[in-house]
Amino acid sequence: MWLFLTRRFRMWVLLTVLAPLATSVLRRLGLALQKRNGPTALSNGLLKAGDVGDRARVKLGGKPRRRGR
Repeated sequence: MWLFLTRRFRMWVLLTVLAPLATSVLRRLGLALQKRNGPTALSNGLLKAGDVGDRARVKLGGKPRRRGR
C-alpha cells in the first residue's frame, strides 16, 4: 500500500508522524535509563537526539513541548 501513495504524501507522513514519534521514543528511553542508572553517555545522547524534534518544531513555528514530565 505504501507504494501506491504519492512521494509527496509519503514524505509528509514521515515528517509529521514518524519523526516526532521517533524523537519522543528516544527521549523516553533516555529518561528511563537516567532513572535506572543515573546520567550516562548513552542516556545523554538519547536525550539530545530526542531534543532534535523539539528544536525543529520550534524552528518551524510550532510550540515547544512542556518540560514538567
